[in-house]
Amino acid sequence: MSNIEIKQSIQAARELLGKEKGLSPAFRAAMSVMFVAVSILLERLNLNSKNSSNPPSSDPNREKKKRKSSGLKRGGQQGHVGTTLKQVDDADEIEEILIDRSTLPAKSFTHVGFERRQVVDIDIRRVVTEYRAEVLKDENGKRYVAPFPEGVTRPVQYGNGIKAHAVYLSYFQLLPYARIEDYFRDQLQIPISSGTICNFNQDASKRLEPFETWLTGALTKSSVLHADETGINVDGKRHWLHCNSNRSLTYYYPHTKRGKEAMDEMGVLPHFSGVLCHDHWKPYYRYECSHALCNAHHLRELERAWEQDKQQWAKQMQKLLCEMNDAVHDAGGSLPTEAGDAFRKRYRALLLEADTECPPPDDGKRKGQRGRLKRSKSRNLLERLRDFEDDVLRFMDMPEVPFTNNQGENDLRMTKVQQKISGCFRSIDGATAFCRCRSYLSTCRKQGLSSSEALRLLFEGDNPAFMMDAE
Repeated sequence: MSNIEIKQSIQAARELLGKEKGLSPAFRAAMSVMFVAVSILLERLNLNSKNSSNPPSSDPNREKKKRKSSGLKRGGQQGHVGTTLKQVDDADEIEEILIDRSTLPAKSFTHVGFERRQVVDIDIRRVVTEYRAEVLKDENGKRYVAPFPEGVTRPVQYGNGIKAHAVYLSYFQLLPYARIEDYFRDQLQIPISSGTICNFNQDASKRLEPFETWLTGALTKSSVLHADETGINVDGKRHWLHCNSNRSLTYYYPHTKRGKEAMDEMGVLPHFSGVLCHDHWKPYYRYECSHALCNAHHLRELERAWEQDKQQWAKQMQKLLCEMNDAVHDAGGSLPTEAGDAFRKRYRALLLEADTECPPPDDGKRKGQRGRLKRSKSRNLLERLRDFEDDVLRFMDMPEVPFTNNQGENDLRMTKVQQKISGCFRSIDGATAFCRCRSYLSTCRKQGLSSSEALRLLFEGDNPAFMMDAE
C-alpha cells in the first residue's frame, strides 16, 4: 500500500470514467462522491502536528527527538535562580540536643554554642476558632450581646481559608469535586460536600465581577493582544471558549457562538486599537485595529503544501520565514529598515515564482457559477501570504509583536486539560464561573502572585496590588 500513488490512481480512474460511454448518471455521481471521500480521507491520514493544528499526542508512532548536547555542565547554570532549601532564622520549633556528659572523657568543657540543622515539614490540621460574645442583662431583663466579627453569622461555618483552598483545588489544580471531598475528609477531618464546593466556586465568581470589569479595561489599553478560541462542551452542546491575553493579563469568556457576536460581548476588541495577534480567523478582521498573523500556523500549512501537494515554493518560504525570525532575534526584536526591505523583496519574489507553480483556477472553465472559484489549500495559503503581507511580516518591524500567536494558544491549553478531566460543563453558569476564576488566577500568576495568595485576598475582600498600581 505504501508504494501506491493514490492521487495519481484517482486521477487515472477519473479519466477512465470520463472516457466510458453508456454509464448511468447515478453511477457517475456515486463514483465522483467516492473519489472525493477517498481524497479527503487521504489528506486527513497524512496530517500530523508538523503540517496541521493536530496536537503532537495524535501523531502515530511519535518519536521523541534527542536533545542536542549544549556542551554545558549538568545542573543549574550561572545566573539561574535555584530553589534549594535554605535555613530560616525564625524556626517554629526549636529542640536542643545536649551532650551526655557521661560519654565524654574526664576533662573540663566550656559551652561554645550549638550546631544547627533544620527539618522542613508540614502540619496539615484543622483549626477551629470559637468566638464567645459576652452577654449582659440589665435590671429589666434586656439582653446586650457583643457584636461578632464581620462575616461570622452562623453557629458554625467554613472559614475563608477553607473556601480559598477548595477553589484552588477545583479551579487551579482541576481536581474533580469527589476527590476534593476525599481530601478534606481524609487529610483535614472536615466534612464537605460537592454542593458546598460548587457554592464556594460560585461565590468566588461573584466576588470577581469587579475584577472582570477592570480586566476588560486593562486589555483594551494594551499595545499587543493575543486572541484565540477553542471548542468546549456545555451540557452536551458545542460552545466556544474565547481568550484575549498578553504577557501580563488573561481573559476567558464562554459563548454559544464563535464569531463577532461573542467577541463583542466580551467587550475588549470593539475598543482595542493596538496590534491583534491571531490565526487569520476572519471575524477578527472586522475590528479596526492592526493585525499580526501567527507564523507557526503558516509554517505548518507550508509543510502540508510541501508534503501533500509537492509545492517547492512552500519549502523555500518555510526557510525564509525561519531566517527572518532568526534575524529579528539577533537584531534584538526588530530589523533595520534596509534589512527589512531586503527580506520583503525576497518574500515577494518567491511568491511571484509560486504563482507559476501554483496558479489560480482557470476562470475560462467557469460553468455558470457565480462568485470566487474554488482554490486548492496551497493556493489559498499563497494568496493569504501575498494579500496580508504586512500582517505576516509585522514581527520584523515592531519589537513587541511576536513571530507566533503562541501566547494565546498557551493560555488556552489548561482549559483543554479541564475538558479532558471533566468531560463537559453542566451549565453555562458553571462555564462562566470557571472562566472568570481562571482569568483571575492566570492574571495573578503572570503578575508574580501565587494562586493561593490571590484566592486568600479574594475571600478577604482585598484587591491584588497590581490592580491598584494600574489605577
